[in-house]
Amino acid sequence: MKEIAQIGLLSIFSLTIVFHLLILLKIIPYTIVWGARLKSDEAMYKFEIVSITLHIIFLFVVLFKSNYLILDINGNILNITLWIMAGLFLLNTVGNLFSKNKLEKSIFTPVTILLTIFAIILALN
Repeated sequence: MKEIAQIGLLSIFSLTIVFHLLILLKIIPYTIVWGARLKSDEAMYKFEIVSITLHIIFLFVVLFKSNYLILDINGNILNITLWIMAGLFLLNTVGNLFSKNKLEKSIFTPVTILLTIFAIILALN
């Protein structure tokens, strides 16, 4: 189960980073994310840069926890970080449920549920 969680998190984070880069490049409209609440390019840039940065951090946490990258980081710090990530993903799930965009609600709600479950599995191992 641990391996599935590792691969799942790494895959979803990688795809999410690409997705948000496509939004930054305006290949994908920003109206389908952030609950369809963004009203300007300036707001989109701020939110997307924060999102990409967080997902890169999340990706590295999983890489370190999975020993794909080796760095002398206390395992407790990684576990606490994974629990915080799980909490953020759970809050994101609630936010997705209240999204004004049906596509965001139907696609990203299951994704954030998976992220929550995978982060918990990895935190417990």
